[in-house]
Amino acid sequence: MAEITLIQAVTLALARAMEEDPRVLVLGEDVGADGGVFRATEGLLARFGAERVIDTPLAEAAIAGLSIGLAAQGFRPVAEIQFTGFIYPAIDQLVNHASRLRTRTRGRLTCPMVLRSPSGGGVHAPEHHSESPEAMFAHIPGLRVVIPSSPRRAYGLLLAAIRGADPVVFLEPTRLYRAFREEVADDGAGLPLDRCFVLREGKDMTLIAWGAMVREALAAAVALAREGVSAEVIDVATLKPLDAETIIASVGKTGRCIIAQEAPLTGGFAGEIAARLAERGLMTLLAPIERVAGYDTVMPLPRLEHLYLPNAARIAAAARRAMAYA
Repeated sequence: MAEITLIQAVTLALARAMEEDPRVLVLGEDVGADGGVFRATEGLLARFGAERVIDTPLAEAAIAGLSIGLAAQGFRPVAEIQFTGFIYPAIDQLVNHASRLRTRTRGRLTCPMVLRSPSGGGVHAPEHHSESPEAMFAHIPGLRVVIPSSPRRAYGLLLAAIRGADPVVFLEPTRLYRAFREEVADDGAGLPLDRCFVLREGKDMTLIAWGAMVREALAAAVALAREGVSAEVIDVATLKPLDAETIIASVGKTGRCIIAQEAPLTGGFAGEIAARLAERGLMTLLAPIERVAGYDTVMPLPRLEHLYLPNAARIAAAARRAMAYA
């Protein structure tokens, strides 16, 4: 197995899917000759040709609309939106067509498309390049929302998303693209969608996160362990549909829960997880649920970005507050 970065794992999964299934197409701005803004599609044009690796105009609504049409006609398009801050023109197509195609046609048609996009901050980008809009997509019936947090999960989850029958919004944490390496076997094995991954066992505290926040939660767990606190770490991975059972079982065991998200606090997906726990696990809680999140403001420009982003220290501080309850 090669040790590769998350962005290399994305490329590897795309190549594997295209090799296995001639119906898989890649499209988006600069995905062909340039290999994508982050080089996620590097080498695919030379390998599979311009009929399957398609450079599009700078028109996100058209990219999404074209993908829906291709999916309805039997192809499996994987579209790239360069940054999630540019994804909003595509929402009309996602809400009104991609998510509804199965229902609208009484199951006659499905929409097996994947919309990939770099997501989140931490790379000192300008405005509109550091958005975390996962809760918006999770609110749309008919869309699946997936966010990997490591090279291995990026490879397996992307393959599973491409092979599925319904539309997937696949958000890739930008700051993790080249942050670390992990052994990944290019064996074509997909990982299960719609389930959480327990990355670290614990008995005193459950730390729940997704995307770039998973690394912060793991770092917080290490720091807490030095203080004698045993923290379980859960990577949500698929936000919609949510694997609530794994989360409820973990919190039922530990009695305490911290949920970390990079997105602004209000209306974020952490609130949905907290609500599920309040409905089905309230009596197991030994302390109030805490959310560690971004602030209710636009992501600041590079000089102040570090003050906005949640980190391991903030997660650990929230965990200490929860442990203070008897």
